[in-house]
Amino acid sequence: MKVDYYEVLKITRSATVAEIKKAYRKKAIKYHPDKNPGDKSAEEKFKQAAEAYEILSDPNKKARYDQYGHAAFEGGAGGGFQGGHMNMDDIFSQFGDIFGGAFGGGGGFSGFGGSSRGRARVKGSNLRIRVKLTLEEIATGVEKKVKVRRKVKAEGVTFKTCSTCNGNGQVMRITNTILGRMQTASTCPTCHGAGEVLDKKPKNADSSGLIQKEETVSIKIPAGVTEGVQLKVNGKGNAAPGNNSIDGDLIVVIEELEHATLKREGTNLHHDLYINFSEAVLGVSKNITTVTGKVKIKIEPGTQSGKILRLRGKGLPSIESYGNGDLLVHINVWTPQNLSKEQKQFFDKMVDDENFAPNPSANDKSFFEKVKDMFS
Repeated sequence: MKVDYYEVLKITRSATVAEIKKAYRKKAIKYHPDKNPGDKSAEEKFKQAAEAYEILSDPNKKARYDQYGHAAFEGGAGGGFQGGHMNMDDIFSQFGDIFGGAFGGGGGFSGFGGSSRGRARVKGSNLRIRVKLTLEEIATGVEKKVKVRRKVKAEGVTFKTCSTCNGNGQVMRITNTILGRMQTASTCPTCHGAGEVLDKKPKNADSSGLIQKEETVSIKIPAGVTEGVQLKVNGKGNAAPGNNSIDGDLIVVIEELEHATLKREGTNLHHDLYINFSEAVLGVSKNITTVTGKVKIKIEPGTQSGKILRLRGKGLPSIESYGNGDLLVHINVWTPQNLSKEQKQFFDKMVDDENFAPNPSANDKSFFEKVKDMFS
């Protein structure tokens, strides 16, 4: 079973970004592979700390983890390390800057696969798509399958060690100064730090040994997302050349479709219900559409236009906390505009009738009071 991320870093749920980073750095330095050569237990704790930091340092991922736990990132829906499959190079390529001057300040490390200091692990470019969701899908969460055209390594392509830097990704230069001979390192101009160059290129591949391929990607979208939220699917962007490279990511931007009868305001939903004059006088039952189906509401006799009925828990879930918002039903009494002669005569008789005279009580609040109550 996965260990709780907060327990891994020994922090509370209210920890700030700076506190999360500080806690991760402390753990990472303690279990760093250079400090614990050959220690598999330390290597595992090092990976756990990196995984916890990758989730908790991102506000969107942290919010989903706080609500759903590890389940929020199962199945590739923008979650962290995909079950811990990231290796040491992946960790250093993403979080190497956290260590500052520790262990030489480089992104690489000795041991655990033989990567050399200074050698860059090239990452492919990210892809970005928009996914449209209905309010019903946002209410429950949904799995979407999308087709993505991405660059992948061509079948049969091979890469070889760069002869300029001998696979180190850097070239050394020795210069004579008044203080003596000085050695400096710079990125290899041939492989641009990757340590590898193209060896065999298939006919259908580009100059980097890559081809375009269409793939179907499954995206698990948690409930409660909002317009503009971005989710990340690791490793489903473009590939980069080289055996040591890693694929870019797929960035999924959420787009919310307009609903026919419901308007969203945060986690609350609003519905305008129109009733006729007779229904307002006599009372009526109406079926209301919600994001989870229809519900029947009762409108009491003598209901005034502007009355707001609150259906608790019939709104949308919050991605950042527990519970659902409410559905607010706004009652609008429709005044008839085209009356028959008989109908006009009826209302003429009612003009001076005391039962038709406006007589608001202290309980009949104004529009502004209702709005104030609604947001209190």
